[in-house]
Amino acid sequence: MNIGFPLFANLTQLDLAGPWEVLTRIPGAKCHLIADRIEPVASANGGLAIMTTHTFESAPQLDLLCVPGGPGHLAAMTDERLLNFVSHQAQSCAYVTSVCTGAMVLAAAGLLRGYCATTHWMSLDRLAQFGATPVEERVVIDRNRITGGGVTAGIDFGLTVLAEIAGEKLARECALQLEYAPAPPFDGSPRTADPTLLDASRQKAAGYFARMREADERALARLRSQPKTT
Repeated sequence: MNIGFPLFANLTQLDLAGPWEVLTRIPGAKCHLIADRIEPVASANGGLAIMTTHTFESAPQLDLLCVPGGPGHLAAMTDERLLNFVSHQAQSCAYVTSVCTGAMVLAAAGLLRGYCATTHWMSLDRLAQFGATPVEERVVIDRNRITGGGVTAGIDFGLTVLAEIAGEKLARECALQLEYAPAPPFDGSPRTADPTLLDASRQKAAGYFARMREADERALARLRSQPKTT
């Protein structure tokens, strides 16, 4: 089974590392890190870089496509080479998936139109304009589209996909091997967060929200310019 993670600059490495740690445990799976060139791709928030294993041209046909998110998704939403790769691969993938704002890259490629999906809470409302139905859940499965919520949902997403592909027994074994038993010292859910803290977080991210709106406008304009398919 070929599993591919398309990379782009300023991705959130945990969006990738969580599902990678789980999905590499699928028996017989080959996991690939794919980008425009064979070179390290810088993640957000520091100097951590991820080395690619394939270019868009050299990558095999994937059985599962998983797009991570991160601040770099804003540029990725109009990256023609990345979007063309994702769109082409999705045509023959058994599973088209994402974690966090990787869902916005799928949406920009027109791959979530008519599907239920989730993403990071700050971006959830953005999905509707791309024809998706936003769902406020940790992981959402709609046919062969599987999307995970923000950042830390990557492990939940990975275990859900693992159970879907290789069975619940292996997924439970994997959770045990990872000692996955979350007991967070602080609640990070927007549904239960203190309203004052939530409002302050939104205000702090005002510039980011503005950049998201601009990225959405560019991505939607690109989609509108694409030839209609039946």
